[in-house]
Amino acid sequence: MELQKTTRLRVLLVEDHETVRQGLRLLIDREPDLEVVGEARNGAEAIERGLSEELDVVVMDLSMPGVSGLVATRRLKELRPTLAIVSLTRHADQTFLEELLRAGASAYVLKQSPHSELLRAIRAVASGRQYIDPALTHHLAAPFASRERKRTGGASPTLSDRETEVLRFVAQGHSNKEIAARLELSNKTIEVHKANAMRKLGLAGRIELLQYALHVGWLHDA
Repeated sequence: MELQKTTRLRVLLVEDHETVRQGLRLLIDREPDLEVVGEARNGAEAIERGLSEELDVVVMDLSMPGVSGLVATRRLKELRPTLAIVSLTRHADQTFLEELLRAGASAYVLKQSPHSELLRAIRAVASGRQYIDPALTHHLAAPFASRERKRTGGASPTLSDRETEVLRFVAQGHSNKEIAARLELSNKTIEVHKANAMRKLGLAGRIELLQYALHVGWLHDA
């Protein structure tokens, strides 16, 4: 009897240093569910390959000559919104991280972190979730935690169980349609629960929602 071939996630590697790129290829290709199907040396090549090939995930270095990883990420998401992008960098700067998230990156991983973090990030974004390197969790969540202490004196606003459930799914990267199907509710009901939860928590936009999600541990226990 012929065994069914396991489908592997198709990954595009974008890294200007060949030695690093080949090391990442070896790391990814040894995983039974992952496969590098293309490489790019800079942002311009990444945009070209990202639009012309069948891909599941792009692993994008940020510091490259010419078109940067940030610009390439923003352009790819404009042209191919469903493409999942993992940002890979040595920079832990919060402003830079927020810019990448606004550009549409689904994950942010530090090069100096264990290799397992990159693999977790690839699998997370391929399943529609977001992933932030745990080494950055405190760094990114700190402004929210500080603001929350000042605003509430340490007490957290109370969300209903349904509001918490919906907001958690939203923070993890699921669409309203996906959440509605999972919870057997209408899209309108999901929108109402999301809006109410965001209002109660005083959250304005995706970045603050991610800060809150990191603060309460929603992104690493999905």
